[in-house]
Amino acid sequence: MRFYRTNNGMSTHSKNRGFIWSAVAMTPLCPTSIRSRLWWIGKKSGVIATALQMIALLVLAGCEKKSMGPMGRPPVSVEVAKAISQDAPLYIQEIGSCTAMQSVAITPQVSGAITEIRFKDGQEVKTGDILFIIDPRTYQAAVEKAEATLLSDKATLTLNSQQLERNKSLVQGNFISSQDLDTLKTTVETNDATVKQDTAALETAKINLEYCTITSPINGKTGIHQYDIGNVVTSYATTPLLSIQRMDPLYVDFIVTEGDFPKVREYFKEGTLKVKIYPPNDESKSRLGDLIFVDNAVQQGTGTVKLRALLQNEDRFFWPGQFVKVKLVLADLKNSVQVPSGAVQISQTGPFLFVVKSDSTVELRPVTLGQQQGDNTIIEKGLAADETVVVDGQLMLSPGAKVIPINPASPAPSGTSDAKP
Repeated sequence: MRFYRTNNGMSTHSKNRGFIWSAVAMTPLCPTSIRSRLWWIGKKSGVIATALQMIALLVLAGCEKKSMGPMGRPPVSVEVAKAISQDAPLYIQEIGSCTAMQSVAITPQVSGAITEIRFKDGQEVKTGDILFIIDPRTYQAAVEKAEATLLSDKATLTLNSQQLERNKSLVQGNFISSQDLDTLKTTVETNDATVKQDTAALETAKINLEYCTITSPINGKTGIHQYDIGNVVTSYATTPLLSIQRMDPLYVDFIVTEGDFPKVREYFKEGTLKVKIYPPNDESKSRLGDLIFVDNAVQQGTGTVKLRALLQNEDRFFWPGQFVKVKLVLADLKNSVQVPSGAVQISQTGPFLFVVKSDSTVELRPVTLGQQQGDNTIIEKGLAADETVVVDGQLMLSPGAKVIPINPASPAPSGTSDAKP
């Protein structure tokens, strides 16, 4: 605002804000001399003095704003952290499912009524433990009958064998004909075949009797039994009596995309790969398994390859059929630069960070992101270790803005190493 002396008094002309021109000398006045001149001007005109005092206050306020920083904004308080350098695994993350290493459906091999159940649903059983007993009386009788038949046919064989030996000497004296001797030989051979048949029948009867006692073929955990005592079951019924799952170790099946498969194949040639397995949303309870199988073909419909890991499960933490998260660890990345994931910002041009410089101003720096490591993210390009980045408060920032770090000395929290359980 400018003031000019005229013959009629004072006139104003607005050009520059922040300056006041003397109504007498046409010279600019600095804010420090404004107050002394206002007293003299006030005597001449009370109205003009009041207006000038208001303008002076605005000028003083403008002078104070110049000390607030770029664009007249005060410094912004932000949370910061230093980038760290540490080893981290290179991995492929997928969803998998647990599968029992052995799963058995128990079905009866003989028909009969169930007389005993010797387990509880959900019980851990071992190989050879008795599960069911089917009424054995019919099968015991069959064994005894087969034994009697065998004894009878053995006696017949013995008698005919002895007679054959005696008749061999009679043929030489022409007391019997050669035809009679041949007939007796045939009878002995038939008796011998009958004895063998009886032996097989006895063995079959004994096996059927053993089938009346149904035992567990594996170590595992039982499910719910489908038949109670008194039910009559038939051999090889379509509905099994019971299912048993082996709980330790477990298989973990998962897939990788056709694009990731070349990396898997490359690192798998170098040795056994570790697989980190954990429940969804709870990586702290992870376990390590070994990759033991890579399928021999890419699935045409999905463009994926099936993989399988072997996982020890002594404490029964994982369960067959359970969905899990899987990280297939391919290699270790040495001295990777990591920052808290909250520091990473995304724009239309890509990811970036606000980096705090030595003069407490921030720089918007584009970066190339790597994989996440727990609460941290790997920065592949654009940032060096020990540089300070803004973790919280980015919405109030622009390039060159002044900041007040809340915790400038605190490093970024160490990311979870995926190569360890």
